[in-house]
Amino acid sequence: MPTDGGSDRIFALQEEVQQLKEAVASHAVVDQAIGMVVALGRISPDQGWAVLKEVSQHTNIKLRHVAELILVWGRTGMMPEEIRAALEDALDRAGPTQIPGSPEV
Repeated sequence: MPTDGGSDRIFALQEEVQQLKEAVASHAVVDQAIGMVVALGRISPDQGWAVLKEVSQHTNIKLRHVAELILVWGRTGMMPEEIRAALEDALDRAGPTQIPGSPEV
């Protein structure tokens, strides 16, 4: 019995929807971690993104997983030493920025 390919199309669309859901969840995790890095390092969001990428590349850990570890650290205070060291180094290189409203030095 010939099919019109409709079930194949439905399956493909279901897979695409699942991938999009995962991408949205991943994006939220990364955005939250950037926010934590921005607050911690007193840096801009663009610098926060660069710090996350640098930590990911330096530790050879996927960026999303680095972001997850940073969020866990925010809740528990625990972070793997390798991530902590790479994060501190990256933040040192990014350098503190002037806090809005504070007197310039």
